[in-house]
Amino acid sequence: MAESKSFLAELEEAVSRGTAESCLRALWHATDILIAGRYSEDQIRTFGGVIGRLAEEIELTARVQLANKLAPSNNAPLDVIRDLAFDDSIDVAGPVLRQSDRLDVKTLVASAKSKSQRHLLAISKRKSISDAVTDVLVVRGSPEVVSSVAANKGARFSGFGFLHLLQRSEDDSILAEQLGLRKDIPRHLFQQLISKASDEVKKKLERERPDMGDLIQAVVTDVTGTIHAKFGPASKNYFAAKRMVGKLHQYGGLNEDKVFEFAHSLKFNETAVAMSLLCDVPIDVVERALVDTNREVILILAKALDFSWATTMSLLFLGSPNYRITAGDLDRMKRDFQKLNVETSKQVLSVYRSRKDASADGLQMAEPHAT
Repeated sequence: MAESKSFLAELEEAVSRGTAESCLRALWHATDILIAGRYSEDQIRTFGGVIGRLAEEIELTARVQLANKLAPSNNAPLDVIRDLAFDDSIDVAGPVLRQSDRLDVKTLVASAKSKSQRHLLAISKRKSISDAVTDVLVVRGSPEVVSSVAANKGARFSGFGFLHLLQRSEDDSILAEQLGLRKDIPRHLFQQLISKASDEVKKKLERERPDMGDLIQAVVTDVTGTIHAKFGPASKNYFAAKRMVGKLHQYGGLNEDKVFEFAHSLKFNETAVAMSLLCDVPIDVVERALVDTNREVILILAKALDFSWATTMSLLFLGSPNYRITAGDLDRMKRDFQKLNVETSKQVLSVYRSRKDASADGLQMAEPHAT
């Protein structure tokens, strides 16, 4: 490091008394040496201090050149790379936003919240994108941005992000297709996507997603658009949830607190499996009850388990469109829930269990207003 310290000292002197032309030459010299070497973070920070000073007054063309040099480098000084990422010129910010591994999630989120759509488009093309960043892109991004990030296999989405993608795909067949092709889309959202997709999109997804073929056919034949009794091959996430929740149940750790935790965290698969095990009914019955516009079934299941209203609310919100319920509807459902009797609800559940090998519509047939 002694040689680099000497070199940096010479640069400092050149900056203090040099011309614009000599400072630019020093900038490229310092940048090339930094990129080519192996340095600690402290050493990179020292380089960054000098490069930052040299870059303060350079013209746009030089900033573009600097951005392209530093964007792919693991030695890029953090302060310098952040400044370039926030540059108003997309020619400067673009290469950094697309390529730099030196940008942290906080910086990417800040850029996505404040910069132009062209900046957002650059972010959408990164080789990996966290769900904290995609949460912003799917809400604020233009159709081009949203389509780009949906097609990016390295992008990760939260439940919130997937929900917004689903909403935005309703009038966008290209986005609907891209969303349906994602292997990580939750089953219940895939079902909702198919129920609203055009025939062309359905056919394309049926060809491209053989793992979801039975589910697609089930939705196509289900005129109500609700979850069909036979899903066919489930997703990898579903099987993981089934194993995890099954072990909890096996060792006595599955209870109301766990159901609340799953539902409150918007973990649809885990919640559905947990309710299926606790109620001893098929998984499709619970999935259907969770998303059905008639909320009476889920109220009966919750009451049969003697759940609190707080836990029941978490189940209601989990299955509601956009995870939202109006205050008026929520008050009405609370009154309905309070009118239900635990023992009567258990009897309804018992009646269904005796029919569970028959029609998957059995619970719908056993929906008395238990009081």
